[in-house]
Amino acid sequence: MQRAAPLPARYVAPGSLSEAAELLSSHGAAARLIAGGTDLMLELSRGARSGIEMLVDISGLPGLDRISYSDGRVTLGPLVTHADVIASASMLTAGLPLAQACLEVGSPPLRNRATVVGNIVTASPANDTISALVALGADVTMASVRGERSVPIAEFFSGFRQTVLDPDEIVTAVAFDALDGANRSDGRRGVFVKLGLRRAQAISVVHAAVVAETDGGRVADFVVALGSVAPTIITVPEAAELAIGRELSEAADDIATAAQRAAAPIDDIRGSAEYRSHAVGVVVRRAVAALASGTEADRWPPESPRLALAASQDGVSTASSALEGPGDLVTATVNGAQRSAAGAAGKTLMDWLRDDLGLTGTKEGCAEGECGACTVHLDGAAVFSCLVPAGRANGATITTVEGVASTVGDMHPFQQAMVDTGGAQCGFCTPGFVMSAVALLDEIAEPTADQITIGLSGNLCRCTGYCSIIEAVETAAAGTL
Repeated sequence: MQRAAPLPARYVAPGSLSEAAELLSSHGAAARLIAGGTDLMLELSRGARSGIEMLVDISGLPGLDRISYSDGRVTLGPLVTHADVIASASMLTAGLPLAQACLEVGSPPLRNRATVVGNIVTASPANDTISALVALGADVTMASVRGERSVPIAEFFSGFRQTVLDPDEIVTAVAFDALDGANRSDGRRGVFVKLGLRRAQAISVVHAAVVAETDGGRVADFVVALGSVAPTIITVPEAAELAIGRELSEAADDIATAAQRAAAPIDDIRGSAEYRSHAVGVVVRRAVAALASGTEADRWPPESPRLALAASQDGVSTASSALEGPGDLVTATVNGAQRSAAGAAGKTLMDWLRDDLGLTGTKEGCAEGECGACTVHLDGAAVFSCLVPAGRANGATITTVEGVASTVGDMHPFQQAMVDTGGAQCGFCTPGFVMSAVALLDEIAEPTADQITIGLSGNLCRCTGYCSIIEAVETAAAGTL
């Protein structure tokens, strides 16, 4: 049996960013900042991060999840999630490539926790939002007790999964100049295109972000950023040289060929170097064609489900709290009642719910945020509890599958529909599907077929019974029980 490495035994939720900076300064590399934690929790459980003794969790701090627009500049706070970007109507004009990249990350429960800043700090060349931000010319602002500094995002990465961020620094903002909007004949526009092995929960085989400025139909400025084809996200200066002064459609083949020359991919489980080299040309051609025809935003899905009742919780607490031992209590509102239990230090939310509160309906399937069996609602949003530190539950409101039925014991309409349609099969994945479907139906009373597919994309059925589960959502939405 595979067992995860233990999480750091010390957990602190500081009351401010300045307090977080002080903790990082005083504890050095032994302390690690965590926000969404969807990358870090996985790295810790796999033993990929060593020497970390304390998690400094800023996810409960208010006001850090804002996307602001001022003087043609877009600024993302350190707690802006991928879901926040997708939900922002202004981002579909001001930062379309970033919004498109965020929509490609994981699935709704993952996007509800994963932050854009976390994506860039992880610094994987496969991370979708990095290429979009590089193409947009973003700047990264970092702060510590020593002061503040900013660098262009292209200079933020020093190597494979390496950045210039010092152990005591916090990324406090990511900012870029707003685009002029999609579907225009001239101006500064952009697009993101990804090739993955499946429609959701897929790490990029190849992806590209392209930002072009045109004047009178001819290219005045051009940036193409490529991911999953080198140790870091790379740009293609040769493509800009070939594009400037020409119409995009005329330069498309030359741009794609230049991108293929710049790529230096490797063979791995997702694709061979040869296949990736070919795919670079295909992906870049599609991106350029979309910009040339003004159709870069046409495939954006209307009202994409978030599986959340609110656009933002704006933090859960401003009080500093710490868990340093097995006797420290965590108190949360769970399924409508206040529950307290010790033993949360060094655990995931999933383990705390199961082991300390006895709520075993939440299942452990993969412990990697891939299968969705551990889905719960945290402060109104569906999340994977295996990727949330248990300390985050302190002061929060949580619903598990045990709390979905009515107070008089009647099953939720989706639960009843699962019985009637045969959607509940072996049952292992069923609690996660229930939590995702209930969140979807609370958010969108009558979801379309596409919205159901997106809403359930974070859940895997080992029995391959998706048709019955989808039918159960449709039945519950129609109220035909």
